[in-house]
Amino acid sequence: MTLLAERSAHPYAVSESSPLSLARHTLIQTQRLLIRWTRNPVTLLETLIIPCLLLIMLETVVGGQIRKFTGGSALYGSVPMVTIVGALTGAIAGGVLLGRERDAGLLARFWVLPVHRASGLIARILAEGCRIVAGTLAVVAVGHLLGFRFHQNPLATLAFLFVPILFGLAFATMVTAIAVYTAKATLIEAITILTSLMMFFSTGFVPLIAYPTWIQPVVRNQPLSVAVDAMRGLALDGPIARPLTLTLIWSVATIALFAIPATLGYRRASRR
Repeated sequence: MTLLAERSAHPYAVSESSPLSLARHTLIQTQRLLIRWTRNPVTLLETLIIPCLLLIMLETVVGGQIRKFTGGSALYGSVPMVTIVGALTGAIAGGVLLGRERDAGLLARFWVLPVHRASGLIARILAEGCRIVAGTLAVVAVGHLLGFRFHQNPLATLAFLFVPILFGLAFATMVTAIAVYTAKATLIEAITILTSLMMFFSTGFVPLIAYPTWIQPVVRNQPLSVAVDAMRGLALDGPIARPLTLTLIWSVATIALFAIPATLGYRRASRR
């Protein structure tokens, strides 16, 4: 905040609404968010440690049974699932911190400073992307130690890493829209129930055939399952076009639905 104020107070400072100011202020605020998150134990736990522990637990407890049931490694379902779940839980922690910043008046302080109005929200998007990449790489590294391997070409590997980023940013857009409109952190944390249901009723937790017949269509087409199926195909084998298309549809639809409320709500919360 002091740096932004000092630079803008300079007689030759660039206008706060210029593209150069947008880039500079966005980088500064992105750095601020990343530093704050690294110093927050809850964010570190939900982004890096808990997903890795969850992957190890799943491989230890159910990995052998799934291997006997399907004849293949459970890691090609659990690694994609855990990367996405880690992105979702990290977004929830970020939403809680955003609500606390709003309640503490920090967003309002930035509003009265000569700071580009769009830099705060763009910085959160960039910071979320960095967090998701770090969490994804950590889970994949642990999965590699357990036996997970990429069997497709490098382009498919990049697409594999892109899926949780897109899915996580879409979910983070929804969480941000909720965080800037409600004063109750419990409402944001209640989304954890939804993510837990999505995890337990997904093709990454157990194979689709293991679920009762009547619920298989729901499990097969819910957002987490199609993302897991797309990542499985990109890492090992299997159909890619359908699950990847559905993942794009789910993600783009979520962003389109919540982007404007998130932007308007962030602006309103900043002006309080």
